[in-house]
Amino acid sequence: MESPPNAFEMRSIVKRFPGVLANDHVDFSCQVGEVHALLGENGAGKSTLMNVLAGLYKSEAGEIYINGERVHLNSPQDAIAHGIGMVHQHFMLVPSHTVAENMVLGLNTPRFFLNLTHVEEQVKALGEQYGLSVNPRARIWELSVGEQQRVEVLKMLFRGAKVLIMDEPTAVLTPQEVEILFQTLRDMTKRGHSIVFISHKLDEVAAIADRVTVLRRGVVTAAGEPAKGTTKAQLAKLMVGRDILFLIDKKKAQPGEVVLAMDKLCAENDRGLPALRDVSLQVYAGEILGIAGVAGNGQRELAEVLTGLRKPTSGRMMFGAIPLDSHTNWMEVGQQLAHIPEDRAAVGSVPALGVAENLILKRYNRPPISTRWSINYSAVHENGVRLVEQYKIATPSVDTPVRMLSGGNLQKVILARETSGQPKLMIAVHPTRGLDVGAIEGIHRLLIELRDQGAAILLISEELDELFSLADRIAVMYEGQIVGEKSPEHANLHEVGLMMAGTKVDS
Repeated sequence: MESPPNAFEMRSIVKRFPGVLANDHVDFSCQVGEVHALLGENGAGKSTLMNVLAGLYKSEAGEIYINGERVHLNSPQDAIAHGIGMVHQHFMLVPSHTVAENMVLGLNTPRFFLNLTHVEEQVKALGEQYGLSVNPRARIWELSVGEQQRVEVLKMLFRGAKVLIMDEPTAVLTPQEVEILFQTLRDMTKRGHSIVFISHKLDEVAAIADRVTVLRRGVVTAAGEPAKGTTKAQLAKLMVGRDILFLIDKKKAQPGEVVLAMDKLCAENDRGLPALRDVSLQVYAGEILGIAGVAGNGQRELAEVLTGLRKPTSGRMMFGAIPLDSHTNWMEVGQQLAHIPEDRAAVGSVPALGVAENLILKRYNRPPISTRWSINYSAVHENGVRLVEQYKIATPSVDTPVRMLSGGNLQKVILARETSGQPKLMIAVHPTRGLDVGAIEGIHRLLIELRDQGAAILLISEELDELFSLADRIAVMYEGQIVGEKSPEHANLHEVGLMMAGTKVDS
């Protein structure tokens, strides 16, 4: 039986950045009507390769063929003109505009008069054709995350894309929304579209992909392997070059005293709208309390309130016996509270400073790092060397700016800084988002070790597999409220997924 023709083919692509060979003579192709998964560790070169295909980067060497003809893609406009569109992990939509208005943003046509009613009719027809129905007159901020993703896909179809590059498309979806997305992708391939599927979720790759290509350090280690019959463990080993343990071996939690108590906590978001509504929770020493929820349901505001970055409008918080209601009290608990923020680059670190300097940000004014009036740089260096070795941070030196590190190693720097002081409470927000399976395994182990040392951990994550693996209790947030609490032993992914979408489930 003859294979379908290639929708595109990339031959011997080379892309360099200062000091880094991101793509080393990479070959990659996608057939008409298939889902081709592209896997690799953080920094393996996946996004670089796809940015070359999408016209965002120009390669130093190599050729690109679309439908058998060589093309030169010098811009995203060139790529879309040849039928290639990219759906980014972070949506490229204007929240205050309608769905239809987002469709035509950036297009050269129409030049003089925009018939928005005609655009709305086209969007509605496309939605019905591909099972992506969405109200074309709705403003983006009114839509759920899953609906916004539909708009991104519709935007590419509206512009004539036959090849869709999907970058971590399930990162912010509930399990039910993932099932809907996968059905949509299958329908699209039946209509002759081709999908490049970039993901770290190996179960999903096995479920949706026809073939798999794996990159490691810019080089292809598996080219176009059939996805069916390939196990999760085999895919992980191809990615990182060693066996990965997916199930964390952990002891049963032995909860102690209440470390953090919240009573009817309320807060507003950046627009002055209610974000937290009467949140009451307790986190105990020696346990991990997981917070599940789709992005935008109050998790970010909860983390900011609990770390002193946002003021609550009402309610109480207690750190042990200390009420968190004054600057003096916050200063008193500061060293006992650890925080892994959602944005590890902008909030969790100072990108221009070296590894050693980032590792002292919580202790820069205390001995032995600081004397009364100055920094002891010898002690800074020694502290950096010790923590780099202890936490296995891959860095050329302790003086390397952290902006040069991979996502996983930057996260290890933050974990080393936050956990080395033996905190009583850890607020961890999406600690493994965007990381590969090897980095995830290491961070999970660190969190379990911290729990076993007696720390209380509040883990906010959109990854249900992560919550079921790590958490001792799971509380579900929806529209700023806690809508239920489950024990991982007595719950399943389907139940928690329904709760995340606002459906009441019996306890």
